[in-house]
Amino acid sequence: WYQRRVHGEHKLNKKGREKQETAEGANDGFDPCLHGDKIDVYFKEQNGRGPDHNREQKRKKRSGKWIPRAVMVDLEPGTLDVVTASAVGKAFKPDNFVFGNSGAGNNWAKGHYTEGAEIVEQAIDVVRKEAEGSGHVQGFQIAHSLGGGTGSGLGTLLLLKIRDAYPDRLTKTYSIYPSPKVSDTVVEPYNAILATHQLPEN
Repeated sequence: WYQRRVHGEHKLNKKGREKQETAEGANDGFDPCLHGDKIDVYFKEQNGRGPDHNREQKRKKRSGKWIPRAVMVDLEPGTLDVVTASAVGKAFKPDNFVFGNSGAGNNWAKGHYTEGAEIVEQAIDVVRKEAEGSGHVQGFQIAHSLGGGTGSGLGTLLLLKIRDAYPDRLTKTYSIYPSPKVSDTVVEPYNAILATHQLPEN
């Protein structure tokens, strides 16, 4: 899973804390110069300070607890419960989970125009708060599946709203297309086509 990999690359444990060396000189713990170099791209420190390699005083005051710069959005709360119950679930900020009461029912239009439209402003508000808490926002990454109604419909709507709010920032999508061999529902290809039509425009 993506977040577990990013935690591992930056030598953070499951709760987002910097790993300590297992033994003196083992070099298997968090090194601010190595693992903290670009850590503030995907994480923010709990007390709001990032790694400052030039000031020894600030380095001593760091909390060592890192929170992912991530906003989780879904139209049903059950899927996000899986994230919070995962190995790195406790590292996420609970306020950054945005969910509706009912799913999109594998329907692109429900995710884009009806149920998705009801929570998209709430999601954009959370994105805006994350962006304001960053020193300099270069862009946004969206990971979504195009087979279901939420990932395809709400995912493209969210992308559209981000492009409207931040027209001069980069956006990158990691879009998972449905497999022709393994499919949950018969409408997955339609959802993918409708979403794909939106992706190049945004």
